[in-house]
Amino acid sequence: MPIADLAPEIAVLLTAVAILLVAMVLPQRLHGWCAVVAIAGLAVAAVFAAAQFDAMRLTFSGTFALDRATAWGRLLIVGFTAFAAALGPSWLATDRRHGEFYAVLLFSALGAMAMAGASDLMQLVMGVLLASVSGYILAAYHRDWPISLEAGMKYFLIGALSNALLVIGVVFLVGTAVGTDYRILSTGIPSQPLAGAGVALVLLGLFFKLGAVPAHTWMPDVAEGAPVPSAAFLTVVPKVGAVIALLRFVSVVPEEVFPVRTLVAITAAVTMTVGNLTALWQTDVRRLLGWSSVSQSGYALMAVAVAGQAGDAEAALIAFVAVYGVATMTAFAVVAHLRGRTEIAHYAGLLRVQPFATAVLALALLSLVGIPPLAGFLGKFALFTATIGGGLAWLAIIAVANTVISLFYYLRVIAPAVLARPEGDVATFGKGSLAVVAFSVLALLAITPFWDPLWNPLWSGLVIRLLP
Repeated sequence: MPIADLAPEIAVLLTAVAILLVAMVLPQRLHGWCAVVAIAGLAVAAVFAAAQFDAMRLTFSGTFALDRATAWGRLLIVGFTAFAAALGPSWLATDRRHGEFYAVLLFSALGAMAMAGASDLMQLVMGVLLASVSGYILAAYHRDWPISLEAGMKYFLIGALSNALLVIGVVFLVGTAVGTDYRILSTGIPSQPLAGAGVALVLLGLFFKLGAVPAHTWMPDVAEGAPVPSAAFLTVVPKVGAVIALLRFVSVVPEEVFPVRTLVAITAAVTMTVGNLTALWQTDVRRLLGWSSVSQSGYALMAVAVAGQAGDAEAALIAFVAVYGVATMTAFAVVAHLRGRTEIAHYAGLLRVQPFATAVLALALLSLVGIPPLAGFLGKFALFTATIGGGLAWLAIIAVANTVISLFYYLRVIAPAVLARPEGDVATFGKGSLAVVAFSVLALLAITPFWDPLWNPLWSGLVIRLLP
């Protein structure tokens, strides 16, 4: 048992335990320091993950893969989790359970990291369940707010059903393929209806964590009702772990046994279309971001559908998820800075009273659309190129049409904020939340000039390693 192979995960776990102990002894007014502990522990985990960046092996009896996909997944997960933790002190300052929030946040991140490295179905189940159970708590953290409780309940009910079906699918595969190790599954899944049902149910469980159709309806409710730090986290971080886990699982299922890539491609088209069309009618910015997140899951599935068919599919997937995560976190940072202002009508004239926040929000939304030369364009261009190279030009055409549709609902937020007259002053959380907004937009803008230094190692070195 090479414990050092799981050094990033152990660092996150120990940090979560340390936060619980610190929160027990600190007075409530000092619980903001727990965010500092969380970010410091995540920085240590990032250092450990970077140290294992070139590892290419299976560890812990083949249940956990150390490869570039795991390495990038770890770095993205701890980075986005640190960002969500930075949003906490302003938003949760008066909450009696302020300090505990960061521990739950790290436990959920640990589940996402377990998903990203899973090379065994039982390891995958463990990661999904850990991320889900802690996610339910994060979604309903505002217990005195009915909308938050409703979001947590919907997330729990959909998650309970999806996770149960995932476990049933694993049982079917164990019974037919006689094993849970991906090396066994790559050659041992028989052409039987029961095995096909098992594959479909595992896919459904991963679609839930990804926020893809048909297990997607929790995403807008969580985006609207969860505390903003939780909403930012739950719409991004579990998705990183889930999409890498899905990519790894799809690569071991033989096409002659189950048309898994075709199913993923169809799901991608339906998910992006449902997300974008539904977002057109939203009047709440947070709910709009939730449906936008659903549509972004559809785009991410494009790369999964052509993985192994296009040489840069895996690299395009990681690049897109990274850019999408930064843009989404930036948008939620602005919402948090504006004290949770949600109705689109309340954003009217925002440019005149909060010019910096308005500019940052516009950049984030336009990046989610994919307007050049913003980072979102580079991520989507890589996805579309990989999809066409993988022989799914029809899917790329649907994605382009959906991108055009998405521009309309993002402009429904940007246009009133820029052109309308303000109705009054806009309250903010002050310098702390403003610093997070500034950092997030700097990260978003920095991606474009640094795209080549980031893309080249992705394109040349990313390997989904399943066999020793």
